[in-house]
Amino acid sequence: MKQEKDIWFPAKKFGIGWRLPVTWQGWVVSLSYLLIILGGSFTLADTPRSKMFFLLFALALTILFIYICIKKGRSSNGVGEIKTKYNSWDS
Repeated sequence: MKQEKDIWFPAKKFGIGWRLPVTWQGWVVSLSYLLIILGGSFTLADTPRSKMFFLLFALALTILFIYICIKKGRSSNGVGEIKTKYNSWDS
């Protein structure tokens, strides 16, 4: 299990994914991702060929961002699951 201080992105209570960053490193990664995507969209939106290049660029950057979230985020395995003796639809 990861140490609490190593977690940049905490797990969501419900669902898949992560919440907002809790450390400055997580904020730097998130804001850098957004700024690079925005910068790429303004510089690579002139021709049809450059639009395809931008889509590949954004896909690669998104895969890298998700990889960082997986490595520096908390896993959501079972976190937030509500386990009761009876389900709400049982009488």
